[in-house]
Amino acid sequence: MDNVVSVFPNTKHYPSTTKSWDVIGLPQNSKRLSLESDIIVGVFDSGIWPKSKSFSDEGFGPPPKKWKGSCHNFTCNNKIIGARYFNIEGSYSKKDIKDPTDVNGHGTHCSSTVAGNVVNSVSLQGYASGTARGGVPSARVAMYKVCWETGCDQAGILAAFDEAIHDGVDVISVSLGSTQVVVVPYFRNGIDIGSFHAMKRGIFTSNSANNLGPNILTMTNFAPWLLSVAASTFGRKFVTKVQLGNGAIYEGATINTFDLKRKMFPIIFARDIPNIAGGFNSSQSRLCSKDSVDKQGVKGKIVLCEGFVSASDVGFFSGAVGIIFGDTYPQDSPFIFALPTTLLSLWNFREIQYYMKSTRNPTATIFKSEEVEDSLSPYIASFSSRGPNPITLNTLKPDIAAPGVNVLAAWTPLDPISEFEEDNRKLPYQILSGTSMACPHAAGAAAYVKSFHPNWSPAMIKSALMTTATPMSSDINAEAEFAYGAGLINPVKATNPGLVYDISEADYAEFLCGEGYTSKELRVLTQDKSNCKGKDNEKAVYSLNLPSFALYVNGTFFGYVYHRTVTNVGSAKSSYKARVISPPLLEIEVKPDVLSFTSIGQKKSFSLTIEGRTNVEVMSSTLIWDDGNHQVRSPIVVYGGDGS
Repeated sequence: MDNVVSVFPNTKHYPSTTKSWDVIGLPQNSKRLSLESDIIVGVFDSGIWPKSKSFSDEGFGPPPKKWKGSCHNFTCNNKIIGARYFNIEGSYSKKDIKDPTDVNGHGTHCSSTVAGNVVNSVSLQGYASGTARGGVPSARVAMYKVCWETGCDQAGILAAFDEAIHDGVDVISVSLGSTQVVVVPYFRNGIDIGSFHAMKRGIFTSNSANNLGPNILTMTNFAPWLLSVAASTFGRKFVTKVQLGNGAIYEGATINTFDLKRKMFPIIFARDIPNIAGGFNSSQSRLCSKDSVDKQGVKGKIVLCEGFVSASDVGFFSGAVGIIFGDTYPQDSPFIFALPTTLLSLWNFREIQYYMKSTRNPTATIFKSEEVEDSLSPYIASFSSRGPNPITLNTLKPDIAAPGVNVLAAWTPLDPISEFEEDNRKLPYQILSGTSMACPHAAGAAAYVKSFHPNWSPAMIKSALMTTATPMSSDINAEAEFAYGAGLINPVKATNPGLVYDISEADYAEFLCGEGYTSKELRVLTQDKSNCKGKDNEKAVYSLNLPSFALYVNGTFFGYVYHRTVTNVGSAKSSYKARVISPPLLEIEVKPDVLSFTSIGQKKSFSLTIEGRTNVEVMSSTLIWDDGNHQVRSPIVVYGGDGS
């Protein structure tokens, strides 16, 4: 049919917290405008827990007059002003509730991160204690429940975009993505299509970069009209120590709320006690999957496990006192288990193995976790997906980084904090890690900027966030900008960026023509008279007005020219001087290198030429437009020099 944009399988996405706001420069006493209360954030997720203090409507007036949304099978208030649910396939599990109520916790966590109320004296059983709040505590929340126990299907996500656009949201937060790296063209993905329509109507979309890192080329959404957010640490770290009977102490990573009071227990290899009656052998029991060990064999003991399994898979582990995992699994995003547990590096794990083999009656204990400062922060978490963009090589992805490790936020009492159903620790606040946590931080920052500049386009807000971001270091993240984009988000600075790079729907259409889309394909999407005739130019990407520059080369001499236009949103009369920071192998020239403005809203264009020859995989440079008050910073990345 002519009016069909594309046909693709209805595959499922999956859900990819609060000192964090202070760390990125948005403290509780930051300047706020009354307009913040008119900002509406749409969250696409697993639902919301309405009884959380984070969503109380005490002190809130009625919803903004522009609001057209509604609440289905759900009691809303003046904080949660919209709540819908979407399950196109109509398939439900026993745990699912057929309304916007959150049984999973993920949606509640993300919603409170972006726009939760200020709630004092919260913690997870004493950990991460303090004041919980979202980036825009006065803003309203609209929940679009698209995730169920079986996942989040794309048809439901597209339906949610349609409803959110109709309802009148200002910002959309989508902490969802594929569970495997699958590269599909633009518009064969529900988030790409939906966010394009949102952009057309002035709605900003924030999307998690995904949790498939740390290798490069592990992102799954790349559209330039949405903000792709990587997950950064922000200083909070949890360590869980093990002490052996010989006094040796080893440091591991989990969030262990249980206190064994330093009592020593016998320690045993899981491989030595398989549940033979249950059909398991030692090669299976060593991995410590649920029910794989003999119940009598583990009773009263701490068990040593090779590898790493999830809390829901291990459960109570047949009545063991605790578990010590040894694996290469990264230790920068600790998990919570239903019994005392820690994850050690393989080196420390082997030290314990040696102790057990050389000791007649080996014993150990697992300490309650300690909350410490991560002195290396900020850096990008190992799980955070990396760029580049495999569809359009000469655009930078991800766009930006935001806190996504050990984030405390609201939770549903319908799901235990370990997410193991028989665990009775059902608490109002939870600590999670993931790009799912970074995405609502960026959405909250966008909403904060929107409250100061309600007429700014999504591209202007994206530009402001990127050009004011705090630079990050490739010393820890060798993938550089392909790990952290423009850097760590800074919401307050983004309200006054000086200059912005704006992009219209027509600009995106011209870019898509250059990507090989036809006039017919484009018109179905844009619903207008878009025409690719004479615009099917592969070099169109170099003129797409992004606040970043990326160049893929194959090892030979190269020379490319980018064209950009900036809009003055700072001082009416101002003059910006271009400053380029680049390695010796690159020659980067900006023409003109001075831009002078006489009014707000005035536009000026410039070109940026990159020339050189390199066999280095990634080279990072920076363009800064500086008027003495504003430093408008854009990352420049040249990569692929080895020809790969």
